[in-house]
Amino acid sequence: MHEIAYALENMMPLALLSALAEPTRLGAIQILADGQEHCVCQLMTRLDASQSRMSRHMQTLKQAGLVVDRRDAQWVRYRMNPDLPGPACAILEAVLEAAETEQRKAA
Repeated sequence: MHEIAYALENMMPLALLSALAEPTRLGAIQILADGQEHCVCQLMTRLDASQSRMSRHMQTLKQAGLVVDRRDAQWVRYRMNPDLPGPACAILEAVLEAAETEQRKAA
């Protein structure tokens, strides 16, 4: 747990942006931004991703400190990390807002 607290305190903007730069990972974050917990199977379906691909992307988001997980029988459930420090939250909110604006323009 100490390692996670240290990682959160020392989040680098570039690491966060890098984790969010991939479309599948950004899509997962957009889904998780509703504040609910989502099973990896839900993320796979909504993002049209295989289990191995989704797991790899979620591991990247977890390593960046953006999400937390818990095992539920055969599935893993993910949610946004409730302990994100203020600067990381600000970056995340800006990225989500920019993505939403771009999606509206494309529609």
